[in-house]
Amino acid sequence: MIEHQAMTLRCACAACGVERGSAPSGRLEMPRRRFLATGAVAAIAGASLLNPRVARAQSTLSPDAALERLMAGNARFVAGRLTSPGEDLNGLRAGTVAKQEPFASLLSCADSRVPPEIVFDESIGRLFVARVAGNVATTEMIATLEYGSAVLGVPAIMVLAHQGCGAVKAAVGGGAVPGQISALYPPLKAAVDQGHHD
Repeated sequence: MIEHQAMTLRCACAACGVERGSAPSGRLEMPRRRFLATGAVAAIAGASLLNPRVARAQSTLSPDAALERLMAGNARFVAGRLTSPGEDLNGLRAGTVAKQEPFASLLSCADSRVPPEIVFDESIGRLFVARVAGNVATTEMIATLEYGSAVLGVPAIMVLAHQGCGAVKAAVGGGAVPGQISALYPPLKAAVDQGHHD
């Protein structure tokens, strides 16, 4: 469940079953497991996580325009017509030395098959990406997204999930895993429990 006062939740795909528009009280009533399993892409538009008067947007895009830009980039990716590889990387690097002005933040899985910059056909300095296996909203991930909104003034936050997530599968299995991998289980536990897995 994603919850924040005065946020607008918008769905960017038909598969997840969340209708476009505002969710009541900013709540998304959908089990996290189902959200992850559908490969859903959702955006929390207009997410100034702190006092909106504190964050001064550096991007000139509105939250809706930012979401439209992400979806247009994703359409190019799906069609195999990426434009970002042809951009002047030296110019992009030089233009971002002094400061960054991303137009969207993303909470994404660390899975190497779902790189946000490629999936949305964007390049250096345009996306503020926080990646963690299972795209779990830990304190550190939330703090990172808050920085994007409160300090960088990013107008939109997107949560990007995908099918076949290894972290979700491991949490569902609940078995012993090496190292610290089991630390991913607690944030996913409620969704796993709601999924009624055998």
